[in-house]
Amino acid sequence: MIGLSGPPDEPVVLPHALRRLVGSHRFTVEWRNEVGGLTVRVRARPTEHYVKWTPRGSGIDLRDEIERLAWAGPFVTVPTVLDWGADDEGSWFLSRALEGTNAVTPRWRGEPETAARAIGRGLRTLHSGLSESLCPFESGVNSRLEGVNRRAAAGDLARTKLSGEFRGLDVADALLELNDPPDEDVVVCHGDACAPNTLLDARGNVTGHVDLGRLGRGDRWSDLAIAAWSTRWNYGEGYEYFVYDGYGVDPDADKIRYFRLLWAIE
Repeated sequence: MIGLSGPPDEPVVLPHALRRLVGSHRFTVEWRNEVGGLTVRVRARPTEHYVKWTPRGSGIDLRDEIERLAWAGPFVTVPTVLDWGADDEGSWFLSRALEGTNAVTPRWRGEPETAARAIGRGLRTLHSGLSESLCPFESGVNSRLEGVNRRAAAGDLARTKLSGEFRGLDVADALLELNDPPDEDVVVCHGDACAPNTLLDARGNVTGHVDLGRLGRGDRWSDLAIAAWSTRWNYGEGYEYFVYDGYGVDPDADKIRYFRLLWAIE
């Protein structure tokens, strides 16, 4: 059974496509997500590469991310896709490694205030660097609610149990709240702005972003609310404000609640 996302704590047997791409090079399985998807760092001199792989039937289509990386790449620092493919086991793409390490390595868990501020600065750079008027991808409230309401109508949310700060809120009340959305302050959002998806150099400067399969036009708070929330999971309590401070905004309590609830029920 696959657990939460993170570096695997046990040996991983690579699927056939990854074994072929890795070849005789040294490699490290850097990340495994909830559906069994893998991110593998390949030390192929003189450059390093990453291979992102997701199993067939996972519900994740890596072509979505490939398209978004190709669009965003000329404007902000994101992985450059070099090759991609699919077989009976799953799909994958190969990208050139970016400078830096993710913001939840032991180094940055030990310096959470610095890391949280950097995450905020990185989101500001991302939002400022991408033109929402030119973006062909949608990640706004209406498109996300369509999916939630469709699942609710099909009965897929009937047994959903909300946790954390939303414990005790039943799905019917959550849907009533979500179907009264706030006005949107639209930018091009990362779409999955959790702390591990920001890369930092040794000084704590942002060097790029990864995992952009949900990038699209949406409210900037849909990124900020989740980025700050993820500091609890990765660093502990007390570091959310530093994300907002790094971005240069004061917390918007209503939007923070709304977008966290939407994230929790999706």
